[in-house]
Amino acid sequence: MPTRSAAQRRAEAKQAYNAYLAECPSRQLLASISDKWVSLVLNALGMQESSRYSDLARQIAGVSQKMLTQTLRTLERDGLVRRQVTAAVPVRVDYALTTLGRSLLPVIEEIKQWAEQNMNHVRQARGRYDARA
Repeated sequence: MPTRSAAQRRAEAKQAYNAYLAECPSRQLLASISDKWVSLVLNALGMQESSRYSDLARQIAGVSQKMLTQTLRTLERDGLVRRQVTAAVPVRVDYALTTLGRSLLPVIEEIKQWAEQNMNHVRQARGRYDARA
C-alpha cells in the first residue's frame, strides 16, 4: 500500500467535502447557510409558494435593503432560491424556494423553533455567565 503525503490526504478529503478543512467548498456553504439572514429568508419563503422582495422586507424585521439583496443573490447562486422576473409595469420579481432549498427548510425550521423554545434557558445561562464575569 503506497504512502500518501499530507497534501494528497488533504486533496482527497477536499474531494470528499470535509467541512473541517478550511479550503473545502462545503465549509463555505455551511458558513453561508448558517448566516442569520439566510435562515430567516429561507423560513419566510417556506411559508408561501413565492414572495416579492417588498413582502420579505416587511416580514423580516431589521434586515437592510443591502443585506436582503445580498442574501437573495447568495441563495440564488447556491441554487436554493429561484428568482422569477415577470414583464409588467412595474417589473414584478418573485422569489421562491427551489427543490434544493425546500430540502434544507426542515433543518432551518427546526433550528428556528429550537431557538424560540429555548431562549429563556439561554438568557438564564447568559445571566449566570455575565454575573461571574
